[in-house]
Amino acid sequence: MSDIPGYALLGDVNTPQDLRSLPPEQLPALAVELRRYLIETLGRIGGHFAASLGTIELALALHRVFDTPNDRLIWDVGHQALPHKLLTGRRTRLETLNRKGGLAPFLMRAESQYDAFGAGHSSTSISAALGMAVAAKLAGENRRAIAVIGDGGLTAGMAYEALNHAGQLGLDLTVVLNDNGMSISPNVGALNERPSLAPFFETLGFAYQGPIDGHSLSALIPALEKLKDARGPQLLHVKTVKGKGFAAAERDSIKYHRVTGFDPVTGALPAGKSAAPSYTQIFSDWLCDAAEKNPKLVAVTPAMREGSGLGEFARRFPDRYLDAGIAEQHAVTLAAGLACEGFHPVVATYSTFFQRAYDQIIHDVAVQNLPVLFALDRGGLVGPDGATHHGAFDFSFLRCIPNLVVMAPSDEADCRRMLATGLAHSGPSAVRYPRGSGPGAQVSRDLETLPIGKARVVREARGHRKPRVAILAFGALVQTALEAAELLDATVVDMRFVKPLDVALILDLARENDLLVTLEDNVIAGGAGSGVNEVLASHQQHVAVMNLGLPDQFIEHGTREELLVQCSLDCAGIQRAIQKRLRAKDLSEKERFPVAS
Repeated sequence: MSDIPGYALLGDVNTPQDLRSLPPEQLPALAVELRRYLIETLGRIGGHFAASLGTIELALALHRVFDTPNDRLIWDVGHQALPHKLLTGRRTRLETLNRKGGLAPFLMRAESQYDAFGAGHSSTSISAALGMAVAAKLAGENRRAIAVIGDGGLTAGMAYEALNHAGQLGLDLTVVLNDNGMSISPNVGALNERPSLAPFFETLGFAYQGPIDGHSLSALIPALEKLKDARGPQLLHVKTVKGKGFAAAERDSIKYHRVTGFDPVTGALPAGKSAAPSYTQIFSDWLCDAAEKNPKLVAVTPAMREGSGLGEFARRFPDRYLDAGIAEQHAVTLAAGLACEGFHPVVATYSTFFQRAYDQIIHDVAVQNLPVLFALDRGGLVGPDGATHHGAFDFSFLRCIPNLVVMAPSDEADCRRMLATGLAHSGPSAVRYPRGSGPGAQVSRDLETLPIGKARVVREARGHRKPRVAILAFGALVQTALEAAELLDATVVDMRFVKPLDVALILDLARENDLLVTLEDNVIAGGAGSGVNEVLASHQQHVAVMNLGLPDQFIEHGTREELLVQCSLDCAGIQRAIQKRLRAKDLSEKERFPVAS
């Protein structure tokens, strides 16, 4: 008897072994209960929603047929894997999803033996599964590797590289293509428009089956049973519906891709808050305003139309909007090609996804000094999506690239000015801004630019108390620096530019103060504070320096506010750190940076 009121079966299924012991005729009823449980729970707590509704039957069939965890089941990303989590011992923790210390939003090897491969970004599943198939062969082990990838994930070059290699190696590998016609937005690409995919996969050396109904257990289970012992690379093409079983999500799977909560009966979403516009909205407005005045502006995104705020631009300027699919590398080099021909491309994506195009940023854009503007949303700590989605490394990996201007706004008005500055610049540039809204600065609709490399003092120390402290803050933490400075009577500088730094101002501050504190929501290692250290060292300027930022570790999920407190980057944490540093040997010469030789 199930231990969940109103659920006859679900409470008794805590592992795939439990699932395999059920009579076949009970599986459709279990699918109904799984779907209802997800709808009711995520209606209360929110999370990635629509994609998982589309994989209920697929998750049941995969765990029913294959001997998981001995057989390695690799889900591409975690949007579609909540049914998998419910069937592998984590149902009772679903209420903690995305919360600090709770169930991870994506797949994590440390969370469960059934999560064969951790993934927060897409299109890695086939490569990982092929690696596991090679390992099984080398170890002489009899187990199967199964990759589940969506048609959205199949727009990335990495997926094609893996298919090409797998077809050559000819190992026992199963790829399940979960085809629902969607990424977050409607899917793109020529493969998506082909009437039959069989010739494509067969050319690559895969035995192709399908397409079959991915919501029919009577179709799925026999098809997977047939593949269980099949030799060589196998591909099963299943057709599913994103949001399946919840009418509102089926009608608008984009809106229900990720939710903060909803009415599980009507599907009604919470009313929006009347807060300041988000940085994403600021970018969206600026992009449309700039495009009206600049016919050479072209927007490029790697499948992030909604997330990066490109919906309005795509509607108003369809000929100048390019969705490259989940293909960050291609998107950046595509933009480089546009720039070579005199256009002004703007590449918009999240900071975390931008990491995937690092070679192209350097070799295809920066080496050629091309005027490509990168608009990087979700910089710093993003909150519930966790370690794979924080924009924690962009200052570090961008500031070392020659020719690249890197900017970080402290408010909405400066975000708009920096975007205009980047578009007007003759070389490559990046504007990195956080998730959510800013402090509520007044924003005009003009296209004002900033002098490149110039910071601004936003608070002068009022008294003559010693030791004198200046906080050099980058981006979103300027506002927090101002709060802490009121308690410490410190000078605060909005650095604005991570590269080039305002060298003259840094040296003036070093001469006038006893302690310089750099503050950023980026890892300390190699970050903006490291750049300040380098300026001081190269000019042999002796002053005590403290770098505050994210620690040298991956930060898990929680609210942004919780994670800032955890990293001591809230007002109280900054104040404590500075006061502790001020007490250290009275900032004696021995403690100063750089140490005199």
